[in-house]
Amino acid sequence: MTTARQKVLAHLKKTRSASAREIARALDMSTPNVRHHLGVLVSDGRVEVNAVYQHGGRGRPEKVYSLSQAVLGDNLSVLADALLDEKMNLEVVGERIAQSHGLVGIANQPMAKRLSALVDKLNEMHYQARWEAGAEGPRVIFGRCPFAKVVEKHPELCGLDLSLLEKSLGRPIAQTTKVETHARGACPFVFRVG
Repeated sequence: MTTARQKVLAHLKKTRSASAREIARALDMSTPNVRHHLGVLVSDGRVEVNAVYQHGGRGRPEKVYSLSQAVLGDNLSVLADALLDEKMNLEVVGERIAQSHGLVGIANQPMAKRLSALVDKLNEMHYQARWEAGAEGPRVIFGRCPFAKVVEKHPELCGLDLSLLEKSLGRPIAQTTKVETHARGACPFVFRVG
């Protein structure tokens, strides 16, 4: 049995985008009911609002919805697999990523400032990183792996992370821990700054 939300998703897949009113008309549902389902679908990330229109300055603004990029998917893992199969020099790639995110210039700042700037940039890149002081020196902790879709087949990507950290901090880095992958695709690492 198809639920109302599944019908809304199927309609958006077919039409690419539509307002709540258009969906309600097409699915023979009430507009408030469709708005409710769209609100739930937006909050859980399956649908996104593309535009908001105000018709004649009166009444409720009309939102136009579409499937989210997460639902539509991508071919990035296919591309990454193909590129990684070419045995790219991941140390060079890590250095380029560090340069493109402005991380190479932080190496001459005090260590606490370097680590804070690094964590900010890493979090912009979806690592859920943090740093903490330790008896053996500071540690950088990754809460998740943004390469989770391809890292199992290409564990050499962990070397890219190591290179990225070394180029950013201007110090040798040692990977001390790799926590097992869990259901959300996270692969936390702990790195000791040398």
